[in-house]
Amino acid sequence: MEPDVLGPPYERHTIDLGTDDEGPVVATLVRRRAARPTGRAVLYVHGFVDYFFQTHVADFFAERGWDFYALDLRKYGRSLLPHQTPNFCRDLSDYFPELDAAARIVRTEDGHDTLLAMGHSTGGLVVSLWAHARRADGLVDGIVLNSPFFDINAPWLVRRPLAAAVSRLGRRAPHRILPFGLGTVYGESLHADHRGEWRYDLAWKPLAGFPVRAGWINAIRSGQRQLRAGLDIPVPVLLACSTRSYRGTRWHESATLADAVLDVEHMVRWAPRLGRHVTVARFDGGLHDLTLSGPAVREKVFAEVGRWAEGFLGAGPTGAAPERPPAARRPADDRAGAATDG
Repeated sequence: MEPDVLGPPYERHTIDLGTDDEGPVVATLVRRRAARPTGRAVLYVHGFVDYFFQTHVADFFAERGWDFYALDLRKYGRSLLPHQTPNFCRDLSDYFPELDAAARIVRTEDGHDTLLAMGHSTGGLVVSLWAHARRADGLVDGIVLNSPFFDINAPWLVRRPLAAAVSRLGRRAPHRILPFGLGTVYGESLHADHRGEWRYDLAWKPLAGFPVRAGWINAIRSGQRQLRAGLDIPVPVLLACSTRSYRGTRWHESATLADAVLDVEHMVRWAPRLGRHVTVARFDGGLHDLTLSGPAVREKVFAEVGRWAEGFLGAGPTGAAPERPPAARRPADDRAGAATDG
């Protein structure tokens, strides 16, 4: 492990994943050890146009004896190399090797006997598919899904023809940029320079996101079809999301009290397809990333996660949410090193 851009007590390890059609590929595992470890660990996986900067989430678990790990997937955040297409993949199973490697480090090298996987948005879909694929291996003991990306945020009459068209285009021209994206509303609701309270690296998490490409959407739709067909995740799952979505493309104050990225009803609808033991918790005023919601909502989210973890995984996180952390640090002249160094 080497020092991380967040500074102490965070450290990072680069996972070498060989090469793909763009060149060398890496993922980055960030670790924060608990002062009084209990043999339990969390493995956090971010969403699309995202990376790990939510130190208050790590604080919550570490203060309660859980070692915290966060995985920046290939072509995201710390793992994005200069020659790569940001956040791109052709199949969500492309991420399984770094998840396997991270789980091995947490369990075998660092010796934890309990592992809770936590996935946000696209990371929630990826973690779900991975847990299903590795269900016989005993890698995880529980899963928390924070607003998972279980369907495209569009009406059914749009989703159907869109899926067919993108499937064809994704095979022929996977890097083709599509004429839609995230917009800036969600980013504005988060970042402290706009209407939010958080500071993070806009090179790794731009307000308007990265271009959405046909191959990536095709990979997402394929993963979502697999989910809808039914998974068999053998461990308890907590799915948490907001009580409502915001569909506007222009700023409105209601974007600070809703999921401005996905349709939360899709998450609830498909939750039973995850496995046999699924709990759904919904939060009034929750943002897309529930842990970045306003203080009162965050408090409820952390309390629910704590109760759930204690109930299903034994003694675990309980109590109030931590205070908002200071601004995430990243040296301006360390961009290349942050993405490639060990």
